[in-house]
Amino acid sequence: MAESQQDWADKIVAGDRRAIARAISAVENGERAGIELIKTVFPKSGGAYVIGITGSPGAGKSTLVEKLAAQYRASGLRVGIIAVDPTSPFSGGAILGDRIRMQALSTDEGVYIRSMATRGHLGGLAPAAHDVVSIMAAAGCQVVLIETVGVGQDEVEIARHADATALLLVPGMGDDVQTFKAGVMEIADIFVINKADRPGADRVEQEVTTMLSMTPRRDGWQPPIVKTVATTGEGVGRMREALDQFRGFEEKHPSQDQRRREQWRARLLEILRQDLFEKAIGKVSPGTLDALVEEVLSRRRDPHSVVEDLIGEFRRAGKDDSRSTKIHHVGIAVESLAAALPVFERLLGKKPDAQEIVEDQRVRAAVFNLGASRIELLEATSPDSPIARSIAKRGQGIHHLTLTVPDLEAALADLEQAGIRLIDCEPRVGAGKERIAFLHPSSTAGVLIELVEGK
Repeated sequence: MAESQQDWADKIVAGDRRAIARAISAVENGERAGIELIKTVFPKSGGAYVIGITGSPGAGKSTLVEKLAAQYRASGLRVGIIAVDPTSPFSGGAILGDRIRMQALSTDEGVYIRSMATRGHLGGLAPAAHDVVSIMAAAGCQVVLIETVGVGQDEVEIARHADATALLLVPGMGDDVQTFKAGVMEIADIFVINKADRPGADRVEQEVTTMLSMTPRRDGWQPPIVKTVATTGEGVGRMREALDQFRGFEEKHPSQDQRRREQWRARLLEILRQDLFEKAIGKVSPGTLDALVEEVLSRRRDPHSVVEDLIGEFRRAGKDDSRSTKIHHVGIAVESLAAALPVFERLLGKKPDAQEIVEDQRVRAAVFNLGASRIELLEATSPDSPIARSIAKRGQGIHHLTLTVPDLEAALADLEQAGIRLIDCEPRVGAGKERIAFLHPSSTAGVLIELVEGK
């Protein structure tokens, strides 16, 4: 029997590594099943301390992440690691392999490591990184370490994902602090001078100290500077202590809530932007886009006018769509919700989104939301209810089809004028406090049609 969405989610919460791997692949590939899974596991995803590790390529991020993870494992904590790598031009996947770089952790059942490709996404992170954090947290990871692909001056996105951000600097790689000054230095909660056994480590520390004295943080936190030698593990314990101190500071400081609000605001805007972009692109045929490209190439039109016209078409199409009739839900009459629910839960891969008693209809309803429409299972609460009479006459099955109309009174008046027989000449209140009205099956090919007012 096919695995339901809830079964999959339960396996993730139980720490099933295969289920976790499949979930991460689903969200990374943008599959609908992955999005639905995130909806299911999200309530259990709030317990992880998310730490971002960023710095130039060659700064020793992978080695330091491995040693830091070992520190947390020594305390008995479960650790998730997201290693973000450049995208392969051939496979589209991550070029480097995290298990090659972190062999000491690869056999530890308390550590889950996943490489992710940036897939052309700017900011040093993979687009699905935030959802992968949710999966790892739901799977019981108490600490999640995110290793970015390597920063440039504009790659500061990690600060919108992590509870704490550690910036790695390395002596002997040029004018380090000047290189990072624009943007990246401001996101660091902890500075780590890795490969501190090299000449110049003291100079880097002095430059960072000077910079911090010139630009104090508004929340009052003084970012510590930690020296490490990741290859030997020297200083990694002090780095963990600094991260724990910052966590304690954040938990007590009033700025914590605001920081998280800003992070989630950015995340919601990111999802909204991506979703709107994909929907807009889906409305433009390749032929139309090619024709517009030719017009721009020939200078017959400018690109801004082209985009403005496309947006105008999207808006007009949206307005037309908002006036159209849509399928709202299908009502299914059942003798017993207790008997029917397990079947539909397995079939639909989820539990009901809502259950309620509709006194006016003398019915108990269980509602499954399915995108823009839904299924309602209906059990009679009285022997004389319409559902009870329907089952007595025709047995269990589809009871009615519900359509959404923008103006219920106008729709009823129009249908009555066209000679269609109405059960309800005036709107009344149905499930979910929505305004509804029924049409008589004698006028609608034997199908009981319910109209509900909405967009």
